[in-house]
Amino acid sequence: MEHVTFRPSGVCSTLIDFDLDGGTLRNVRFTGGCDGNLKAIARLVEGRDAAEVAKILMGNECHGKGTSCADQFARAIFERR
Repeated sequence: MEHVTFRPSGVCSTLIDFDLDGGTLRNVRFTGGCDGNLKAIARLVEGRDAAEVAKILMGNECHGKGTSCADQFARAIFERR
């Protein structure tokens, strides 16, 4: 299992941690950001295929920032593939 720590940019969360078990997401945790929403994302993606999740979340924007915590998570996944 590979542990990934990613520092997002342009968003409220300051850190994204997750494990990749093969291509499967495990133990997703966001530091900072919209706590309830990010906990929900972590629960929804647990045990799912990382590439599939990244495709769904990529391009999601927050308040016209051009990115979001979800988009940054997708970028973190794509960097590890």
